[in-house]
Amino acid sequence: MPAIGVFALQGDVREHLQTLTALGAEAFPVRRPAELARCDGLVLPGGESTTMAKLARTFELLEPLRTRVEEGMPTFGTCAGMILLADRIEGGTADQETIGGLDVTVRRNAFGRQVDSFEADLSFAGLPDAVHAVFIRAPWVEHTGPGVEVLAEAEGHPVAVRQGHLMATSFHPEVDGDGRVHRIFLDLVRQ
Repeated sequence: MPAIGVFALQGDVREHLQTLTALGAEAFPVRRPAELARCDGLVLPGGESTTMAKLARTFELLEPLRTRVEEGMPTFGTCAGMILLADRIEGGTADQETIGGLDVTVRRNAFGRQVDSFEADLSFAGLPDAVHAVFIRAPWVEHTGPGVEVLAEAEGHPVAVRQGHLMATSFHPEVDGDGRVHRIFLDLVRQ
């Protein structure tokens, strides 16, 4: 049973914990470096990426997160979590920090504002049936590095990617009750 932490200083924490627990993982919130140290894998949830980065710095989690990602800890970012994993951001604030590690350029709020939120059924690499994706002030991937695999696209842009031990979606797979995208992440952790 893998121990999967969910970054819990801000964002869509409860739904990820429920989904991971339902899939058999030992899921727990991460607010401190000691909790991060217990993780076999980590989920960076949706929320507000600039706030999440600032809180991570305030709670002395930003550098430990960077270190664990750099050392190869499997990490799954959803929506704002995708932005936190990105090496480069378009449309961010001048002082916006990321954890980095994912060789992508992400455009913040690419699909528009909150009122432009939408749902779509997407083909997802490795899954026989479409994934129902919920996009809320979602980013998309503008550019991918050579080692990045695109898992799903929406409106001609990558919205799910994987690079080695890192995985990210610009949508919220935790809200539909499906669990298949989280299962792909858990398989990554078990490798």
